[in-house]
Amino acid sequence: MLKIEKLSIAGLPPLTFSVAAGACLAVEGPSGSGKTRLLRAIADLDPAPGYVSLGGQDRNEMRGPAWRRLVRYCASEPGWWHPTARAHATPGPIEARFVRLAHQLDVADALLDRPVDELSTGERQRLALARALADEPKAILLDEPTGALDVGRAALVEEIIRFQLLAGRIVLLVSHNTAQVDRLAEARLELARAA
Repeated sequence: MLKIEKLSIAGLPPLTFSVAAGACLAVEGPSGSGKTRLLRAIADLDPAPGYVSLGGQDRNEMRGPAWRRLVRYCASEPGWWHPTARAHATPGPIEARFVRLAHQLDVADALLDRPVDELSTGERQRLALARALADEPKAILLDEPTGALDVGRAALVEEIIRFQLLAGRIVLLVSHNTAQVDRLAEARLELARAA
């Protein structure tokens, strides 16, 4: 269970909610309402007072990198710090899972070793999802995971998300695609834009 208690993010009232293993919570609201800030705070990428725990493990009692191995944020505009996508995967089982996930997301082998800056936005988005899931985090925070994708490839992403849920992972989903939210989420958290 992912528990958030009295999490304070600028422009929002303190937030308290929980998400069970194998469940998807959609975080909704207009642009600028704090959806991305919420995901980043839960992932311990931005400071935010409050209590966040996963399976009884307190975010504040762990170093950031260790927490983010359990709770993974996948940005709508992913960052890359190595020249190729494959270079982001640790050799061995993680790399094998990364390649398998990339194939499931319709990414050709050749793209894994092509410079990231030569890839399309949609290719980078799918590879970022494969990278985020390759080491099997317990919770995945998805920020517009299909925003740059065509209908067919968006369906592949939804299939991967469903598999993550069946595997008992927690998913927080930010998506402006209401039909996608209807298909994937069991519950919704509505954020209102700050006055």
